[in-house]
Amino acid sequence: MSDSKDTFRVAGREYSSRLLVGTGKYRDMDETRAAIEASGAQIITIAVRRTNIGQNADEPNILDVLPPDRFTILPNTAGCYDQKTAVRTCRLARELLDGHNLVKLEVLGDEKTLFPDVIATLKAAEELIKDDFDVMVYTNDDPIVARELEAMGCVAVMPLAAPIGSGLGVRNPLNIRTIVENANVPILVDAGVGTASDAAVAMELGCDGVLMNTAIAAAQNPALMASAMKKAIQAGREAFLAGRMPAKRFASASSPAEGLFF
Repeated sequence: MSDSKDTFRVAGREYSSRLLVGTGKYRDMDETRAAIEASGAQIITIAVRRTNIGQNADEPNILDVLPPDRFTILPNTAGCYDQKTAVRTCRLARELLDGHNLVKLEVLGDEKTLFPDVIATLKAAEELIKDDFDVMVYTNDDPIVARELEAMGCVAVMPLAAPIGSGLGVRNPLNIRTIVENANVPILVDAGVGTASDAAVAMELGCDGVLMNTAIAAAQNPALMASAMKKAIQAGREAFLAGRMPAKRFASASSPAEGLFF
């Protein structure tokens, strides 16, 4: 079993769940609640431009379903395609959440692929950090960019596994491993996970956690998939800590050939 104290820390707080989940694309609030409870997640990300957290008084507030006293709310800038909009969205979230400084920054560069605009992301991160935000940042899987985002003060770096919502899994494991090996802040795979084995692969690479939304929300049974993801994260983490055997080109007998009785 894994160590019960095997936690990770971000922005001064420790978390035992390494699965972070989003709140979009569910059929209704009840399905949202059921899936998130099944996931065991402690950090919940919410798209401020698409989800009501108090900006529309006449609409249901998702914080009534996922109260901040039970979850760490991670407002994100999904749907932002420029620095100005992303920064404004973070400031709106801080106002609505009574001074909450932890945000997930994403500045998109292309509507088809939803790949990040790295230049705009770097500029927005710099501006937000100067404004005392704790920035968890979505980026590509470039180790140099990840290093730069850490150096400027981001509290976590979140490289994509594959395009957002694609379900393709970890497409470039060598880059992810390189980012992990050179980081001094949490590295969390964000985007592209499709099923439990994808989550396990990310954790086996040494990532501190995985953030996902579509993989759970688009499943035929979201709550059951959330449960599967929870177990996959735990299994992948244990496999990483255990230290896997070296991969070999040829067979190696499980039982030694020496000392046989006949």
